[in-house]
Amino acid sequence: MEVVNALGRRKSAVARVFVSEGTGKITINKRDLAVYFPSPILQFVVKQPLNKLDVAEKYDIKVNLNGGGFTGQSQALRLAIARALVKINPEDKKSLRAEGFITRDSRSVERKKPGRPKARRRFQFSKR
Repeated sequence: MEVVNALGRRKSAVARVFVSEGTGKITINKRDLAVYFPSPILQFVVKQPLNKLDVAEKYDIKVNLNGGGFTGQSQALRLAIARALVKINPEDKKSLRAEGFITRDSRSVERKKPGRPKARRRFQFSKR
């Protein structure tokens, strides 16, 4: 099997994934998954598509991650892994879509508007 690459985005985080056959090692920015994401919840989020298809020990994954915070990065990585798995085996798309791993979450921070302190917040109104 040749190396399969995919891209995942969430908020301002971008994950570029390179999947090859291996033993299940996930390397993010030249660091191990457990070092990059110490939280077990974020590690679970990253591994969700692999666990859904029972291929966690079948592929080695090399990741370039940049932008955003840790939650956005983990969700961008989940999307990228799911897209790569669909490239490898298109029959898996239906089961991954049912779990919501294929859908790109388009929500991002709304821009600040002029004349307001935040995006939607208005300054306090004074009648007199």
